[in-house]
Amino acid sequence: MAVQRITTRNARFQQFQTLLTNRTKRGRAREFLVQGVRPITMAVEHGWTVRSLLYDASRPLSRWAEELVRGITTERIAMAPDLLAELSEKAEGAPEVLAVVEMEPDELSRIRVDEDFLGLVFDRPTQPGNIGSIVRSADAFGARGLIVTGHAADPYDPKAVRATTGSFFALPVVRTPSHREVGAWLDAERDRGRPVLVVGTDEDGECDASEFDLTQPVLLLIGNETAGLSSAWRDRCDHIISIPMTGSASSLNASNAASIVLYEARRQRLAQARR
Repeated sequence: MAVQRITTRNARFQQFQTLLTNRTKRGRAREFLVQGVRPITMAVEHGWTVRSLLYDASRPLSRWAEELVRGITTERIAMAPDLLAELSEKAEGAPEVLAVVEMEPDELSRIRVDEDFLGLVFDRPTQPGNIGSIVRSADAFGARGLIVTGHAADPYDPKAVRATTGSFFALPVVRTPSHREVGAWLDAERDRGRPVLVVGTDEDGECDASEFDLTQPVLLLIGNETAGLSSAWRDRCDHIISIPMTGSASSLNASNAASIVLYEARRQRLAQARR
């Protein structure tokens, strides 16, 4: 396949640039930028479609990059290093490779529900970095997927994707307009004999997370960073649990709270497996 070259801020470069900053155009194109050896490798290993590979035209490629370029049948673009650095949002130095990756469909069927299901909902998050951190923790502690609901930050924002350090490509992340779509999905799963409990997190929960049985099929809810869970989600909860705290802190960062409850679920499940 012929290699294209981009050495000026032409129309094609500007199209790539919009993937960084313009959520609407990113959504219309259904593609996003990915950088870093591990994230790009994870995207390829997990079967995501790579639409273009952009690489530094001024230097020889590393063995990893050469194998990547040879191993994928896709558009290849040799780019001036200053332009590549601009797309990577780095103040100094261009990355070796950037990948333009196709978005996956926002279908809840991508999230597998089974007898030991563990999943998360992040309700109306405002910070892309928090989404990325939660994806990373969810992957680490065995969750099946993350659902982002409502008017929210974009999981495909470069800040969110970078914060996952590659886990974004191993864990289904699905966006829904509201709680209603998730409710219908849960009702359908329950009709199939998969009784998933909806468990919210709040400082006024009915019990501590360590006192609640998280070995059951559970969908955990994490509320908006400022306002917490919406009233609609509270009404949908089967239970609400809390994280015990001491000291002067009034609350935890959303990603920290999610990590603690995910760890507790993992701890309980490992303990049950050892019995």
